Amino acid sequence: MELKERIAAQLPEWRERVRKLIKESGDVKVGEVTISQVYGGMRDVKGLVTDISFVDPNEGIRFRMHTIPEVLEKLPKPPGASMPYVGGLYYLLLIGKFPTEEQALGVEAEWKKRSEIPPFVFDVLRAMPQDAHPMMLFSSAILALQHGSVFARRYHEGMKKDEYWEPMLEDSLNLTAKLPTLAGFIYCLKYRGCGIIEPRPDLDWGANFAYMLGNPSPEYMDLSRLYMIIHSDHESGNASAHATHLAASTLSDIYYAFSAGLNSLAGPLHGLANQESLAWLLDVYQKFGKVPSKEALRQYAWDTLNAGHVIPGYGHAVLRKPDPRFTAQYEFAEKHMPDDPLFQIVKLVFEVVPQVLIEQGKAKNPSPNVDSISGTLQYHYGIKEFDFYTLMFGVGRSLGVTANAVWARALGQPIERPKSLTTAMLEALAAKG
Repeated sequence: MELKERIAAQLPEWRERVRKLIKESGDVKVGEVTISQVYGGMRDVKGLVTDISFVDPNEGIRFRMHTIPEVLEKLPKPPGASMPYVGGLYYLLLIGKFPTEEQALGVEAEWKKRSEIPPFVFDVLRAMPQDAHPMMLFSSAILALQHGSVFARRYHEGMKKDEYWEPMLEDSLNLTAKLPTLAGFIYCLKYRGCGIIEPRPDLDWGANFAYMLGNPSPEYMDLSRLYMIIHSDHESGNASAHATHLAASTLSDIYYAFSAGLNSLAGPLHGLANQESLAWLLDVYQKFGKVPSKEALRQYAWDTLNAGHVIPGYGHAVLRKPDPRFTAQYEFAEKHMPDDPLFQIVKLVFEVVPQVLIEQGKAKNPSPNVDSISGTLQYHYGIKEFDFYTLMFGVGRSLGVTANAVWARALGQPIERPKSLTTAMLEALAAKG
């Protein structure tokens, strides 16, 4: 398998690079932690390492140090498509170099031959209550797939520490291969009352995701490719990525670890933001019965803030400009759905809300993030079930967290164990200045 050979070829140099860095510069300080950070969710504490992605405050997410516009331009695309193969993005995340078309198709081929799901997994989902949340179903299905973990079997058989990454790669390919079918089944079971939809062998991974949600149009296939690429990773410190990394650091296999990440993604402060943004836009549309005037929207925004609420989809912990993931989807909408009324409201909000937030004076970054538009596009193409959006986010996020897990095991990253302090200890430190 080319992915395995490419990673194996890089490992001696990478392991020596990390060993040398720790041995020769292990005592070099990379930051100071404040009491506000200790009590503030470790915000901006520099304590993780990943070479898969980096959030640049001025340019947004970089995948292997390449911006989203670069990635969308340079990755190989299916014939007639405007968006790249998701398999090409996965190659880039794992290997660190842009793939050729042949290499991107090689990943797609690996996924196709690994996509079959054991029947008992579907039985587990069918046994769940009808009103079960899609994220609970998704996380439960991932845990059920753990039965086939190559890593768990190899670990209990006995293997060397420097071999851990190999079965982690096998598990990661097996897991990601199954996600379009799994997501499609959950969608069909919960909202349509139907059963298993077999993937089409002539479609790539992103296109099959669109097909299994019941919209095989070329436009929605392209949107699915775009959606999965831009949601794939966002450094190691976001909740879902960090939860996956933390669980995997115990040498749990990727199924246990990714289930932990999904459970974190399900929280309202993380993966639910996209549906909250769409709900706010729909409230605007329902209140005015049309696209409102600029002044009417400005007042509505102030009413939202004065009522003690936030305007969802605006602001970002790191970025200081519009999120490039927002921009990529905005440009897609401009091309394919310019007259959609909700998109017209998105455009107006983009024009009005940042200035309102500046006047309010609380937001460090008043620009739109990815969540301010992603639900609008899905709604336009018929995916109107809000509680499914976070599951879709999870499918995309699997690409980044599994790539990180492979490299964490390859470089022998240890179990995470930060040190805790008591409030009295912090008070004593504060008294000393």
